[in-house]
Order: sequence, then structure tokens, then C-alpha cells
Amino acid sequence: RIWRREGLKVPQKQPKRGRLWLHDGSCIRLRPEYPGHVWSYDFVEGRTHDGRKFRILSIIDEASRECLALPVARRLRSEDVLAALADLFVTRGPPAHIRSDNGPEFIANAV
Repeated sequence: RIWRREGLKVPQKQPKRGRLWLHDGSCIRLRPEYPGHVWSYDFVEGRTHDGRKFRILSIIDEASRECLALPVARRLRSEDVLAALADLFVTRGPPAHIRSDNGPEFIANAV
């Protein structure tokens, strides 16, 4: 309303993002049912004030939205991912399912 009154071009509405599951009960992606059911992990990248990159491996429990681990390093490899997951398996027990993308750190044979 305000944009039109000021003579500005009103942006078109963005389409809604698709749901992770359908309303008929069929599942596109696994829905977490209880804490410890589905964990997901991925990398977040940032830069320091002098421009050097660092990476953060974020591991979350999808049911409780709890952050389980955040290891930070300049370089994180598949061995580092395995070490972080192994520590969590010992302290919390293994989850029923783990979700990740197909990044080079996650498609190693050991992972």
C-alpha cells in the first residue's frame, strides 16, 4: 500500500516454499519424531577480520533443534567429521538417521 502510494514498483509475491511432507501422510523427507531420531550436519563458512577463512561443522538434532556440536577450524576434513560424530555417538548414542548434503567431506568412504 505504501509503495503504491509513493509511486514505487510493487514487487511480485514470492511463491511459497514447498513442504517437507505431504498432507496425505506420505513423506518426502523423513520427519523427526523424537529427540535423537534425526541428526543433520553441514558446514558454515566465515571470515576473520583479516580475510582468512574458517569453517564450522554444525551438528543439530532436528526434533529438539538442539545444537549438538560446533567444531571450528581453518580446515575440516572427513577425519574431523568422523571424530566429531564419534564423540557424539559415545556421549549421546547413535541417532536412527543422519542427514547431510553431498559435500566432499561427507562422501568419503569412511563417513
